[in-house]
Amino acid sequence: MRKRKPDDPAMPQKHVPGAHVPKAGEGKRGEGGHFGYLLRQAGVAHRHRFEQALNALGITNPQFVVLTMLASYPGLSGADLARLSLLTPQTVSVIVGNLLKAGLVMRHKHAIHGRIQQIEVTAAGRQMLSQCRKPVQRLDAWLKQDLSPAEEQIVRRWLVNIAREAVD
Repeated sequence: MRKRKPDDPAMPQKHVPGAHVPKAGEGKRGEGGHFGYLLRQAGVAHRHRFEQALNALGITNPQFVVLTMLASYPGLSGADLARLSLLTPQTVSVIVGNLLKAGLVMRHKHAIHGRIQQIEVTAAGRQMLSQCRKPVQRLDAWLKQDLSPAEEQIVRRWLVNIAREAVD
């Protein structure tokens, strides 16, 4: 058996965990990486920034999404809210329960279909959304700071097309 020398290229090197995990922008995490991975990497980084900004206000990203969709489309059912929020019905149920306890939403029976519970944003919920919009707008501005309006439109169209084709 051959005795191993530390710099012998013929001998396999022992892997040291965490010895070199590439940073964002390096190796497969850089511009040569798989497109889908880069999209996920960017999404995770954005979500982290988003969560930090909202955490200061005492609200989670999913709670913000649910409040935003309810404010934009009043009177949604839980099932519709789950679809719009890209969350499971079970997760939306927990979120709505927490928002109810916090007084940010209210629930009432549908005028025609009594078994359907409609959920609406309260005045306190609208005030919370107003507070959340400031850091969210700063993050959006940061995301598109290097894009011209035409480039921003191309990215928006591309992202919407990806989502549309995946769902339809």
